[in-house]
Amino acid sequence: MAEKVKEEKKIEEGVKEPAEKADLTAKAKKKSFKRRHVAKARAYILCSYNNTSITVTDTTGNVLGWSTSGSLGFKGPKKATPFAATLVAQKAVEKTARYGIKEIEIFIRGVGGGREASVRALGNAGLVINSIKDITPVPHNGCRPKKPRRV
Repeated sequence: MAEKVKEEKKIEEGVKEPAEKADLTAKAKKKSFKRRHVAKARAYILCSYNNTSITVTDTTGNVLGWSTSGSLGFKGPKKATPFAATLVAQKAVEKTARYGIKEIEIFIRGVGGGREASVRALGNAGLVINSIKDITPVPHNGCRPKKPRRV
């Protein structure tokens, strides 16, 4: 008899402990989340022949949001069009709207068709463009050419 009573008490205690732990974790999760405000940001635009991607960061380089034409549902050669680039820019601005970005610096890389369209879309979204810088990598002498063909 005494053993059954002890077992019942252990079962009851086992049920109470997780409830107490749940209360503690609920209190820990109630910490207030301070919304981050970023006035100035940077947009890194990569326009290749195949795709367009835009990454918005703060001035130290922490990513706030990104978007690509492939993630918006464009397939194949439609991903590199200027129309896709405008939608990518709008989506990137939508994702980062909660940070309250007012001014933006733009860094463009690549030679794709969406270069001008993406910059124009960022300006039309209500952001003040401070600077536009082209950071496309340019070879200073390139790779060694193939040897001449002997006929």
